[in-house]
Amino acid sequence: MKSVRVFAPATVANMGCGFDVMGMTLDGVGDVMTVSVEEGDGLQIENLTDVELPEDIDKNVVTPAIRAMMAAFGEKRMVKVVIEKKISPGSGIGSSAASSAAAVYGLNVALGSPFSDERLVEYAMEGEKLISGGTPHADNVGPSILGGVVLLRGYEPLDIVRLPVPDNFCCSVAHPAIMVSTKMAREVLPKDIPLRTAVKQWGNVAGLVAGLALGDVYLVGRAMCDVVVEPYRKQFIPGFDELREKVTAAGALAFNISGAGPSVFSLSADMATAERVGEIMREHFANQGVGSDIYVSKVSNRGARVVE
Repeated sequence: MKSVRVFAPATVANMGCGFDVMGMTLDGVGDVMTVSVEEGDGLQIENLTDVELPEDIDKNVVTPAIRAMMAAFGEKRMVKVVIEKKISPGSGIGSSAASSAAAVYGLNVALGSPFSDERLVEYAMEGEKLISGGTPHADNVGPSILGGVVLLRGYEPLDIVRLPVPDNFCCSVAHPAIMVSTKMAREVLPKDIPLRTAVKQWGNVAGLVAGLALGDVYLVGRAMCDVVVEPYRKQFIPGFDELREKVTAAGALAFNISGAGPSVFSLSADMATAERVGEIMREHFANQGVGSDIYVSKVSNRGARVVE
């Protein structure tokens, strides 16, 4: 038997304007699991955390990711997954992606690393397909596996680009104690958008990529403006517009929804500002009668990895 213990980080998808095509990696929070392979055929999943997960393995995001990878591997093995630490589902910081990423990364190492990291992203997308109701996307699993900031230029075939991360790229994330499912968050979105709105969003995406390439965190902050998705999803987050005003006044360069929500994130040019913004977020949600978890860190260049 070969057994590997792995960590896959939480992520912030969309980064404002980059809906379904951009994501970044957080530092210090994520999923931990042990993946083992031995002679035989099948899949076992054991949950040692306090987070409630489906008892039916066919409803667990780990399952389609592992099955896709084993089908490509072409040889039968008994795969055992023990989940030791889990991001709460519905947190908006890539809960399902961290599970899928950790599972395929650990399995790849246990099998002798036959697949590239880019191939692992494709397998992990199968877990995202399950949780989102049939739409595979990689803006969470991409950064969770690769680390840093990623751009999904296209999906047919998958064309994933890892972008440089400025040294002063500091992020504050608040996860309020409310739940917004990915499916519900997608159902509120419009099917069509006006051309004028699309042009504005294209300019923001281009500015975001240019800011990252130039190491200009202030350009990144100006470009993190979402005129397509945020207007419809912010209704799920108590006092969203008021909170934006508060963190901007405190020096934040940008403020947006993390993924499908309800988590929100802000960008700051230094850790002192990011810490201050984190406290403002905590106080805001407390005043709304909602508890929250706060994460403050630089954007991490490290993705999924083996841990002791």
